[in-house]
Amino acid sequence: MNSAAHRSRATLIGATAIMMWGTLALLTTWTGTIPPFQLTAMAFSVAFVLMAGKWIVTGAPALSHLRQPKAAWALGLAGLFGFHFFYFMALRLAPAVEASLISYLWPLLIVLFAALLPGERLRWFHIGGALLGLAGTVLLVTRGGTIAFDPANLPGHLSALTCAVLWAAYSVLSRRFGTVPTDAVGWFCGATAVLAAVCHLLFETTVWPASVSEGLAVLGLGLGPVGAAFFVWDHGVKHGDIQVLGALSYTAPLISTTLLLAFGQGHFSPVVVAACLLIVGGALVASRDLLIRRRA
Repeated sequence: MNSAAHRSRATLIGATAIMMWGTLALLTTWTGTIPPFQLTAMAFSVAFVLMAGKWIVTGAPALSHLRQPKAAWALGLAGLFGFHFFYFMALRLAPAVEASLISYLWPLLIVLFAALLPGERLRWFHIGGALLGLAGTVLLVTRGGTIAFDPANLPGHLSALTCAVLWAAYSVLSRRFGTVPTDAVGWFCGATAVLAAVCHLLFETTVWPASVSEGLAVLGLGLGPVGAAFFVWDHGVKHGDIQVLGALSYTAPLISTTLLLAFGQGHFSPVVVAACLLIVGGALVASRDLLIRRRA
């Protein structure tokens, strides 16, 4: 497989993470009233067990994946735990719509940050696709309404911006740790579960799943959007076209909204349709090089 084909394949593998993240909102609604840090601890525990299962089946030396450079550990925890910590803080300190909108700056930031990597260039279609996706996300989150700035919400806005910067930086800087195996992400997930459990004990009251379906939803989160998604994303950002992945990430809220509507948790409207067109259009524009290479 030549380098271009390998890059395209890695990009497609990374894109499956975006599809899984699109199921996050729906699965979360099915987990009942489990508080967010507890849910994060439970889901990341499942993710760690998922990778541990791979180590057992393949006979891989699990401890060797634990021994990674301190910088890699700092980056992994900043990305996985830091993102979720500041996102939940943002939801506590600012209206959910505003916090979600600001946090969804991370795909655009990935596109911009990636231009600083060796061998990468920022092209017009990367910027254009990311901006179209951002515009669609603004429509999707605000439902076409307006947001009035309230200085009292500034701590929440800053928390949301911090989580966006952390995830974008984690995704882009992962390329600098190309020799760190994806299996190490399993240990990052385990450490994130422990840190989330500590935050849960400090900030929340424990609520266990009230039914089998809620327990299965937690399991689904750990297997998909809060589990396997991080493993394939790691492979994609290290070996694929990170700028295309950044722009494609705006399809996550599109998939999320579509699933919520399909399961009766909302209604289609002209605003939703317009947002969908912008996001899909932006993803296609940003993926220009990838689509051309695959057609060739």
